[in-house]
Amino acid sequence: MIECTNCETAQFLQITKSRVYFQDGEMIREISERYECTLCDGTGTYTYTEDEDGASVSGDVQVTKERPRFA
Repeated sequence: MIECTNCETAQFLQITKSRVYFQDGEMIREISERYECTLCDGTGTYTYTEDEDGASVSGDVQVTKERPRFA
């Protein structure tokens, strides 16, 4: 789950930009998403790249494997 590091919830995150790159028209090579939190105005990006070590985040977002604290 992707959540805001400031608010510790995903409830107010909105995707403001999303791009998917394909390899040979079939395999997903990269996913890039930009997020904005409507509660605290925090922003961040999530990028998944097939060639590298998977997912990376920057800014005010984090990837968690836990269930959200606030729904």
